[in-house]
Amino acid sequence: MTLIDDIVKSHSVSVVGMEKNTGKTECLNYIIRNLPLEGLTVAVTSIGVDGETTDIVTGTHKPEIFLREGMMFSTSEKHYRQRHILSELLDVDDESTALGRVVTARALDYGKIMLSGPSTGKGLARWIGRMHSFGAGLTLIDGAISRLSSASPAISEAMVLSTGAALSANLNELVRKTVHTVSIILSDKYEGKCAGRLQDVETGLWTIDADGNAEQIEETTSALSLSQVKTSLAAGHKGIFVAGAVTDRIVDRLVSDGAKDGFVIVAKDFTKVFISPEKMLLMKRLGLKLEMLASVRLLAVCINPVSPNGMSLDPDRLRGRLEEVLPVPVYDLFRTTGGAE
Repeated sequence: MTLIDDIVKSHSVSVVGMEKNTGKTECLNYIIRNLPLEGLTVAVTSIGVDGETTDIVTGTHKPEIFLREGMMFSTSEKHYRQRHILSELLDVDDESTALGRVVTARALDYGKIMLSGPSTGKGLARWIGRMHSFGAGLTLIDGAISRLSSASPAISEAMVLSTGAALSANLNELVRKTVHTVSIILSDKYEGKCAGRLQDVETGLWTIDADGNAEQIEETTSALSLSQVKTSLAAGHKGIFVAGAVTDRIVDRLVSDGAKDGFVIVAKDFTKVFISPEKMLLMKRLGLKLEMLASVRLLAVCINPVSPNGMSLDPDRLRGRLEEVLPVPVYDLFRTTGGAE
């Protein structure tokens, strides 16, 4: 079974980088280039801005995004006007982004495009549905793992994660960070009876009782107001839902409040979790669980052994180390693509 085989079996896939320049765009281009398009309509967009030739932060070269004839794509009005591809306009969304409305078109030839699509989670979910109504059998999303992204890649059905030397030039540290992130992504989905009710909750901390009922802690609008809560977050409860970021502070508070084996911390999705490896080990030792309202199927991890500053790791050793410790396939697409994102 290859990466492309797994992707074709999915309806929506996000390609997400652990850090800038870890190979995300090259991974996306590899997928676009190798997808069998006979009988399959593909739609592509990006949560952020992708496809520019130069990184505006580092000044380093970035790979452009190339689409094939017949593929649909969605991007902002600004970047649609700047396209280098012959296309047929299909739709202009009413929702506006910082770069204008989101325009959807069909590529009539091979060419390059800058992608800047829906900027909110609801907008991204609506985009996936709209593309399927236009006949897309597969939607591809250039995603973002950063907490700054309001449009979560966990909204997609499946995901491909890219990692590499840009994250750390130390092989052991790179493996440690990647394993930690993958363990969070692969957290179980929360199936409690209040899960549906919590889906649309945007703020606050909510306790979950033994019967699966959720109740907001009145003093909280976010985890930042944790210090205002004088009552125990754990006593008499089976879990807690955090609408915002799940951090080490929350873990420390729950441990201090006496959270026991089986107590569950529920997050919106993996992009909201910022628990350190040390605190994850503490949770495991105490039997505390981490679960997600929205889970995503991780198809593979792709590696980029080269960083923008020229540091290079042994690709065979990096891949081998990750294959030993990860429960998903590991691919070195740079043997074929020869570039970086």
